[in-house]
Amino acid sequence: MKHPVLLLFAILLSFAVKAQNFKYAFVTDTHVGSSTGEEDLTRTVADLNGLKDIDFVIITGDITEMGTNNELKLAKDILSKLNKPYHIIPGNHDTGWSESGGVNFIKEFGGDKFIFDHNGYRFIACASGPYVRMSDGHIPRDATVWLDSVLKATPKNMPIVFANHYPLDNSLDNWYEATDELKKYNIQYAICGHGHNNHPYNFEGIEATMGRSNLRAKDSIGGYNIVTMTRDSAYFQVKKPTQDILPVWRKIALKTFLADKKKYDRPDFAINNKYAGTKEVWTYHSNANVVNTPTYASNNVIFGNSLGLVEALNKNTGKKVWTFKTKGAIYSSPVAVNNMVILGSGDGTIYALNAKTGKEVWHKETSNSVLGSPVVNGQQVYIGGSDNTFRALDVKTGNEIWAFKEVEGTIVGKPLIYKGKIIFGSWGRHLYALDINTGNLLWKWNNGQGNRMFSPAMVTPVAYSGIVYIAAPDRYLTAIDANNGSTLWRNKEATVRESIGQSADSTIIYGKTMQDEIVAYKAQAQDPGVLWRYNVGFGYEHVPSMLIEKDGKVFFGTKNGVIYAIDPKQQSTVWAHKIDNSMINTVNVVDGKNLVVSTMDGKVVWLNANK
Repeated sequence: MKHPVLLLFAILLSFAVKAQNFKYAFVTDTHVGSSTGEEDLTRTVADLNGLKDIDFVIITGDITEMGTNNELKLAKDILSKLNKPYHIIPGNHDTGWSESGGVNFIKEFGGDKFIFDHNGYRFIACASGPYVRMSDGHIPRDATVWLDSVLKATPKNMPIVFANHYPLDNSLDNWYEATDELKKYNIQYAICGHGHNNHPYNFEGIEATMGRSNLRAKDSIGGYNIVTMTRDSAYFQVKKPTQDILPVWRKIALKTFLADKKKYDRPDFAINNKYAGTKEVWTYHSNANVVNTPTYASNNVIFGNSLGLVEALNKNTGKKVWTFKTKGAIYSSPVAVNNMVILGSGDGTIYALNAKTGKEVWHKETSNSVLGSPVVNGQQVYIGGSDNTFRALDVKTGNEIWAFKEVEGTIVGKPLIYKGKIIFGSWGRHLYALDINTGNLLWKWNNGQGNRMFSPAMVTPVAYSGIVYIAAPDRYLTAIDANNGSTLWRNKEATVRESIGQSADSTIIYGKTMQDEIVAYKAQAQDPGVLWRYNVGFGYEHVPSMLIEKDGKVFFGTKNGVIYAIDPKQQSTVWAHKIDNSMINTVNVVDGKNLVVSTMDGKVVWLNANK
């Protein structure tokens, strides 16, 4: 008879714990580094310290304006003055322009996701990117793997509150991976930021709330939300520093979650049936994001992921051959030379690895993350880092030949070698041209934009007949005199953004527009206007994936996981293939029928097209 009594007591005790009221603060979009971000967050911290009935604070991303190391340190210094626990995740501003590729957010705050229990509730939060590249929001591959594991360890009846920077809708390209999992459990509601306004949502039956930005915006003071949890409801109220709490603006009923039977939109792979001749010879799914272009050497396909792991797959089978662990996220596309691969890491090191075995040949340490991609010319490798330095190293030894230390901002792109010059951009507003032999500055160019977000950073320059072509986030195709850095012309007719390429004979410049079209321009010193337009039908588009021409076809990827091959002479689609629903990195075109493709969600594919 004792056991039923004890069981009843345990149930009542559990119910009493869950029924106990508590409050927490919901702060988001603090944007430290913007004009008022530091002051607004400082005021909020002081205000929270004066509230005795707040158990903890949740902060849902965009902690900083540009994700710089200094901004992250300042935000950490301010938040460290809180007299109550806080739990924090990054937003797109913390990762998209990050000089460390998100590494320093983790260093400062101890992680980019969290899980904790309070009064019978389980609070779970994931990061959401994008990282270093412009793309849709994306819950990182390592975070979805982690989320799956923590949910499997969660009792089915335990109430869950989920936090993310983005709403759980298609502003995240893999929103369904989170919602499909959460709906199997007792999800109570989700909270998010990103939109800077208080807003009620319902995501496929999951109640949700977007919180206002902590910034004052057009007001005289910023603000945040206080969430009151009772036995049967969650109440949201705005609190402005030094002022009385405002009335309840949002109420969510707390009850056992029951998933409905409705069918919701999911990514459509029907295009693969239309072009059935294009096949995935093999597919490998890494446990973290892959935001770089794989190379292949010594019969291996080699790339790095956002957990700092370099992976090598057998070129024929896709089976893992070796791995090499660095201590920071990798966004650098490896280059193959002399049976080695060379790449940079977020741990601040440039590595040369044996392409066959993965053994380290040499490494070069720097004072900040190395997110840029290397290029090789003869026995020298050239690569830029986040320490405001662009370097030339000896391929065999890694010894520094020269270093240009006057780069403004972070280097994340791939340089161009052209007529004795090495040309590259950064998130410091400028495109640079250095003497390839000495590292001396020959010229630097900017588009006149004071805002760093319009910098020619994620561009891969191309050149022909003494002219360098780029497309920055300002949506112009720009022609620059390679000799002196002067602007020859700028064309915004087609709103090309970052993604360009050139024909095999270099006489045509291709661009990918932000809506459906591939466009072409004649490579010449006077503005030629658009030579032709082809409506491919890929929809809204903004990812910086280059266009590569080989064997009479132009290959490129999109933000929703589709690779296209088009005929530039006929302006027609030869084939298309959808791999997943995330950003396609610049593809590695082996020949006109074979491609090595990687996606932000960590898929690496050998693709073969018989057409």
